[in-house]
Amino acid sequence: MDLLLPQLGLIVWTLLAFLVVLFILKKFAWGPILKGLNDRETNIAESIATAEKVKAEMAQLKNDNEALLASAREERSAMLKEAKEIRDKMINDAKDEAKVQASRIISDAHNSIHNQKMAALTDIKNEVGKMVVEISEKVLRKELANKADQENYIRELAGDINFN
Repeated sequence: MDLLLPQLGLIVWTLLAFLVVLFILKKFAWGPILKGLNDRETNIAESIATAEKVKAEMAQLKNDNEALLASAREERSAMLKEAKEIRDKMINDAKDEAKVQASRIISDAHNSIHNQKMAALTDIKNEVGKMVVEISEKVLRKELANKADQENYIRELAGDINFN
């Protein structure tokens, strides 16, 4: 039954290790994470503004095309058919190009955000792993400083292996 109940020393050292890791994360990791998120938010806002600008330019281009069409009607009725074909082609091309550009900009922004997020998460995981290993190593070295404690710990581990 003693194997199932943690001893007070283990609880204290585990709590101490947790508090140290928590402090280190709060001190060094959360600031860069928040900065990265704010940078991503700014990048997304800029991408949306660019997409809206392209949309406004497309609307302006459409208005310009309609003005050209009106002047073509006044000049000649024979050129009306040709002007309509050119206008439709220009509008469709402009729409297609604007849609392609807008989707490419949004896709690039999403990919960039995803890549930056994954890189940040990987960095955090690596840093936390390194910190936990270092702290655990220090705790184990201190805990197993004398030979009697080492032997007791080895027996305890051997007992755990038999129960698993």
